[in-house]
Amino acid sequence: MSHTIQPTLDAAPERPPFNKILIANRGEIALRILRACRELDIATVMVYSEADRDSKPVRLADEAVCIGPAPAGKSYLNIPAIIAAAEVTDAEAIHPGYGFLSENAEFAQRVEACGFTFIGPRPETIAMMGDKVAAKRAMLDAGVPCVPGSDGALPDDPDEIVRIAREIGFPVIIKAAGGGGGRGMRVVHTEAALLSAVETTRNEARAAFGNAAVYLEKFLQQPRHIEIQVLADAHGNAVWLGERDCSMQRRHQKIIEEAPAPGIDRAAIAEIGEACAEACRRIGYRGAGTFEFLYENGRFYFIEMNTRIQVEHPVTELITGIDLVQAQIRIAAGEPLWFPQQAVSLRGHAIECRINAEDPYRFTPSPGRVEQWHAPGGPGVRVDSHVYSGYTVPPHYDSMIGKLIVHASTRRQAIAKMRGALQELVVTGIQTNAPLHLQLMNDAAFGEGGVSIHYLEQWLDARGKK
Repeated sequence: MSHTIQPTLDAAPERPPFNKILIANRGEIALRILRACRELDIATVMVYSEADRDSKPVRLADEAVCIGPAPAGKSYLNIPAIIAAAEVTDAEAIHPGYGFLSENAEFAQRVEACGFTFIGPRPETIAMMGDKVAAKRAMLDAGVPCVPGSDGALPDDPDEIVRIAREIGFPVIIKAAGGGGGRGMRVVHTEAALLSAVETTRNEARAAFGNAAVYLEKFLQQPRHIEIQVLADAHGNAVWLGERDCSMQRRHQKIIEEAPAPGIDRAAIAEIGEACAEACRRIGYRGAGTFEFLYENGRFYFIEMNTRIQVEHPVTELITGIDLVQAQIRIAAGEPLWFPQQAVSLRGHAIECRINAEDPYRFTPSPGRVEQWHAPGGPGVRVDSHVYSGYTVPPHYDSMIGKLIVHASTRRQAIAKMRGALQELVVTGIQTNAPLHLQLMNDAAFGEGGVSIHYLEQWLDARGKK
């Protein structure tokens, strides 16, 4: 039986959902969570590595606990240290952000077993959706369209592997069942190369994820990457909050994201969005999540679900007016969703550029001291970043140092606004990829909308910058 959903989109909680939350992450997402907690009148605890001692989230948190040296394996992935920090500070809940332990079912289970609330899905849901084979089976059962592929993990029999690939049709892509983030994938164009590629991918999957299972899917030639944002509570309610186009990517890593997706029929989006919400109801999903699809020739094909907040969540926040991080916190506290699907409306267009500390064309990391940091401003410009003048970007973690997000009435206006914001952004002392973003904002194909996931790599190749 579902709770009755309140009719207003912006209903505020009567009291703080928690008294104190521990933030088990770093960088811009840690700061984003901290700000959401402040607005909900929730005290915050930051855990940090020795390399992040002087970071902005650590300085701004109500309390901070050092949990280890710089390497993530000894700090941000150190489950006992994180739980001990929650215990000594009397935190009630733990927010994992994205990356690190955010989709680690064992971490979620241990958090709950120790008496804390995990701000995310149930451990068993994380485990199911983290296994790409199990996730695909669950989506097929729920009526969500999937890429044609093998029925589960590939068998050991070489003849059977060849038979499956012939049935799907070349080219095919081999994927690690426990993979993610663009790793554990290999495209095979011919039958002659199939078996050795399967074996290589299995070995890589075993080393990277501790799970050698792989599966086959049809390799789509020029697809777009479209994703659906969902929110679901613990009472059987689920809504979808529009879509994002994340097709501008390099080596499966997203560079630019936008919402709504240009040039896709709204009725088709609504149909796939409702299918995602229904899938959440069927699997008992709780919290924020993202269904990722490849889109080609008017059809959507499910590829995976991310059981956490996404890097690109701000574009959805700007077109819906919904604070997704606050929603995560309120849902984890047991609140039912406070608005129905019909209250969700999309306003204008939003674009996000990931600002990375790296060479803009060779993509080599550029850690070091930021001599000068000046963030752009003005109506419809948002900067999510933990960087400040004098901050040292450590070499131990992902190169993203912030996100530049704009919102305008139309896509054309949003691109123009992003152009201006990128020209205002000043970062000295290190390299960033801002020059690449500025070139892409002036690119004719991007301006038209609808580029494929292969476009950026082809663009770089054509300019000899890859």
